[in-house]
Amino acid sequence: MVYYETFQIIGDAIGREKQLKAGSRAKKVALIESINPDWMDLYEEVNEMFGDFEGTI
Repeated sequence: MVYYETFQIIGDAIGREKQLKAGSRAKKVALIESINPDWMDLYEEVNEMFGDFEGTI
C-alpha cells in the first residue's frame, strides 16, 4: 500500500475512488509521489492507526 485516504462517510470514499479510477496513470503517480515520494509501504502505518485489516476487503 503506497497511498490511502480516510473518510468518515462511505459515500465520500466511494465518490473519491471513482474520481481516482477515472484519472490517468500519470495523475495517480503524481498524487502518490506528492504524499509518498519514496513509494514506501504504508501498511504498517495504517495498521497502527486503524487496526488490523488483514482479511478485509
